[in-house]
Amino acid sequence: KRQLQNNVQVVEPNDVDAYLLTRRLEERLGRSTTPTYSLQLSVVTQRSALAVDTDNNINRFNLVGIADYSLVNQTTGQVVTSGRVNNFAGSSASGTTVATLAAERDARQRLMVLLADQIFARLVTTDLA
Repeated sequence: KRQLQNNVQVVEPNDVDAYLLTRRLEERLGRSTTPTYSLQLSVVTQRSALAVDTDNNINRFNLVGIADYSLVNQTTGQVVTSGRVNNFAGSSASGTTVATLAAERDARQRLMVLLADQIFARLVTTDLA
């Protein structure tokens, strides 16, 4: 971890999911002004109905996320490690539209934290030598 702490620049995010993922990774890795490594990310999410009542109303959703990552040595351009992580977070669709949207937003944030923590765990166990 010491070799990565404050030594990785996460490539600038291009959407909300990537921003949330980047924010969590920077909390864990720190921000670097002179990074040795760059971390490239790609994240995809899909929402699927999980619970449907007898009137065909959806009461619960799963938000499934897949994140690909590559840690690149900025001096050599060599990919040090790369991989894919996936996870899910659930949200309730019962109640008002505002409550449903808030629950989905919360699930999205929780999912990005889960994915970022998985990526972090893999990065800190990587042999950088």
